[in-house]
Amino acid sequence: MDALLLAAFPPELAGLDAAPPPGWRVALTGVGALAAAAVTARLLAERRPSRVLFAGTCGAYDERLQVGDLISVSAVRSTSLDLLDGRAYRPALEVARWVPGWALPFPPHEVAVTPGITLTVEGARRLSALAAAEHLELAGVFAAAFAAGVPVAGALAVANRVGPDAHAEWTANHAAVSLKLIEALGPVLRG
Repeated sequence: MDALLLAAFPPELAGLDAAPPPGWRVALTGVGALAAAAVTARLLAERRPSRVLFAGTCGAYDERLQVGDLISVSAVRSTSLDLLDGRAYRPALEVARWVPGWALPFPPHEVAVTPGITLTVEGARRLSALAAAEHLELAGVFAAAFAAGVPVAGALAVANRVGPDAHAEWTANHAAVSLKLIEALGPVLRG
């Protein structure tokens, strides 16, 4: 049974979509938690992988992480500034935090999955109380894998600082940090 390597879009795979490592199938989730959940659930039902690994880029909330850092996801937390500010309510029965089912050889950090990219320094500061980094797809991937009973893990490369310049910084860095991450994942993918 093959493992499944996922990313949101082709550049985050740094060429592995054209030549997957032996024992791995590669697929794209699309951007955002909802698309990632739907696609991951479909792939899990069709391919029945032994485990799932999501590889991608993220933004750093504060000085714990720098552009170019590689992290393993220690937990995924679905959240928003509206939840933090009390303008939204999450039912107690809703699962909003997941932990990985297997370990990766990078420093572990909790990751917040928000409904959109945080554009303010103040928003980044506030969300940093919950996590070190922001990402858009992991909650969907982890929720689908947990529902299917498939072990899941996430590896991310920091491409930008969260805030008003995030998109420009991500655009400048995402390809290079994605390549760095895929190269560093080599032993995991060959192991």
